[in-house]
Amino acid sequence: MNHRFSILIFIVAIFLQGINLFAQEKPVPKSPPRTEGEGPFNQLIIRGVTLINGTGAPPIGPVDIVVEKNKIKTIKVVGYPGVPIKAENRPKANPGDKELNAEGMYLMPGLIDMHGHIGGAAQGTTAEYVFKLWMAHGITTIRDPSCGNGLDWVLEHKNKSIQNTITAPRIEAYAYFGQDAKTPVSSPQEAREWVKNIAKRGADGIKFFGARPDIMQAALAEAKTSGLRSACHHAQMDVAWLNVLQTAKMGLTSMEHWYGLPEALFTDRTIQNYPTDYNYNNEQHRFGEAGTLWKQAAKPYSEKWNQVMDELIALDFTIDPTFNIYEANRELMLARRAEWHDEYTLPSLWEFYQPSRISHGSHWHDWGTEQEVAWKENYRLWMTFVNEYKNRGGRVTTGSDSGYIFQLYGFAFIRELELLREAGFHPLEVIRAATLKGAEALGLASEIGSVEVGKLADFVIVEENPLQNLKVLYGTGAIKLTADNQVTRVGGVKYTIKDGIVYDAKKLLADVRKMVSEAKSASNYQMAQPGMKK
Repeated sequence: MNHRFSILIFIVAIFLQGINLFAQEKPVPKSPPRTEGEGPFNQLIIRGVTLINGTGAPPIGPVDIVVEKNKIKTIKVVGYPGVPIKAENRPKANPGDKELNAEGMYLMPGLIDMHGHIGGAAQGTTAEYVFKLWMAHGITTIRDPSCGNGLDWVLEHKNKSIQNTITAPRIEAYAYFGQDAKTPVSSPQEAREWVKNIAKRGADGIKFFGARPDIMQAALAEAKTSGLRSACHHAQMDVAWLNVLQTAKMGLTSMEHWYGLPEALFTDRTIQNYPTDYNYNNEQHRFGEAGTLWKQAAKPYSEKWNQVMDELIALDFTIDPTFNIYEANRELMLARRAEWHDEYTLPSLWEFYQPSRISHGSHWHDWGTEQEVAWKENYRLWMTFVNEYKNRGGRVTTGSDSGYIFQLYGFAFIRELELLREAGFHPLEVIRAATLKGAEALGLASEIGSVEVGKLADFVIVEENPLQNLKVLYGTGAIKLTADNQVTRVGGVKYTIKDGIVYDAKKLLADVRKMVSEAKSASNYQMAQPGMKK
């Protein structure tokens, strides 16, 4: 085997240990049978909502939506804002039909998390815990990029979700490159055979961290032949071989995070300006130096910057930025003091987040003002590229990569929406990225991603207008002062509907709070901030 490639495989294995991809200390518990949700119904009529359909169209309402079992049958405008709705204008209910009064509420397509790891043994998170946090935030589809609990485990849960025998979003299973191979994939022929095998097993796509160019080329060519999509986190140990533009030309369909994109924009170098004492296994080195990378790339709107962007758009390439997962790098206190940690973060997960020289992403060895300022500039340049990519017609999606770096399932996804807004997206563009654009990237736009007749009945219903304030989508809601000077909380998803099954989102959150409370009581656990005594 090529010695350089053997070293790469070893380093990637070490990296993946933090996210349970190569080995599990114990099996992750399977999600229990579904006991939540009503339906599906022969006919479900959602009455009086204001519709945000996910295509970028402005809101319209009041609207009645008729669902037959799991599909949208009728979408009918039934009146005008502020005017009583005439009964004769509305779709008629038959005996036994379910009618959901949602007058004054807002309805959107089910949200799509394009980077959703389903917990794992290192974090001590069960599938039920993760699934309920996602569903409580209106997330009805996720892409598991690496199948860290095992490909067969994820495929089993994917099928149970399709059958709605568990409370869970739809799952797209992307096996990490080389998963379950008896020996590391070290030749183009082995790469092709590995891809054929996972396609036969039922995987939807492949998650790469990088590979030797001839191996990557062979794997991506076979993926196209086998009908598999692909994603890549262009890890630093391999990006000098292949950057984002090079892999996109080979057939890669999407990129995760931003690694590999600045490298495609280099004009006066070919390798990141690493300090000579840099060590990739030192997490502060890795994340600290990553915060200087965008400043080494071509300037916004320069010839090189424009050329790379235009080529990626011409290739119909998808960018899944996952802004939220790196936010602690620019505001550590903001991420670790997020108000939802107290009631919704399991003790085991909180411990996993703590500064460590071993756990992936727990890189706070000596993190301070200088690193945060560098990362703020990194974000400014990164966001400029992503926003302009969207403006020129490129596809941008929403992913959270939750379970690391103080980012919690569900909550982190809503934070991702806020960060797209910060990048310059109009709120309607944010919702479209979180729905239709994700469905397009997954090849599922004929089924989900927008509210249209004939599509599956996946919806999010919230009592407040999310376009005015995305914070109303958080499970903890948004702070609002009443006319008589009382502090209140508004929002939080009211209903999550998947396949025509109506879930009480606040009940799902209550279930999670109970799980966390019981876990704390079992060990008399008291949450403390890093370095503080409990």
